[in-house]
Amino acid sequence: MKALILVDIQTDFLPGGALAVPNGNVIIPIANRLQAVFPLVVATQDWHPANHGSFAANHPGKNVFEQIDLNGLPQTLWPVHCVQGTPGAELAPGLQRERIAKTFPKGTDAGIDSYSGLFDNGHRKSTGLGEWLKAKGVTEVFVCGLATDYCVKFTALDAAGLGFKTHFIEDASRGVNLQPNDVKNAVAEMNRAGITTVQSADLLKSK
Repeated sequence: MKALILVDIQTDFLPGGALAVPNGNVIIPIANRLQAVFPLVVATQDWHPANHGSFAANHPGKNVFEQIDLNGLPQTLWPVHCVQGTPGAELAPGLQRERIAKTFPKGTDAGIDSYSGLFDNGHRKSTGLGEWLKAKGVTEVFVCGLATDYCVKFTALDAAGLGFKTHFIEDASRGVNLQPNDVKNAVAEMNRAGITTVQSADLLKSK
């Protein structure tokens, strides 16, 4: 069975949000149309405690986008975003929820970040998404959302690593591009891992 994984389509990642992805809002209507094509739809949700170690504000003297070591792992410091229970952490207004079978929170441990929707950044603990998909009989996943060069990429790479046939939906995703070629390099990295790049039109016309 095929599943659609909607990665972190949340208010704080939209224009005007705490960690806005440029043009992040344009993917919402595409994601809504795609949901109708899949028998199973799941979402991931950044869900950080306020004291999360990835927040620059929690490291006096450090600035946003600086690199630090966080419990043995390299960590980019981010603006405070997607704090549990805040409006910014909610799924984006306009994103249809009716067909989302389950939403998997991630980044809930203050001591380690979690870009992937399947594992934390150190692969120390699973979010349960991979196990849940396998229990549902899913063998093939299509990944899209925010942001291409971080959470989408790592979710897709982990899905492929778990043995799912994995696809990246390019036009239903947008990237941060902290460095000019980050999105381009992320797509190339996914492709090298055997993840195919597809467009929403290819999936919608096949319905």
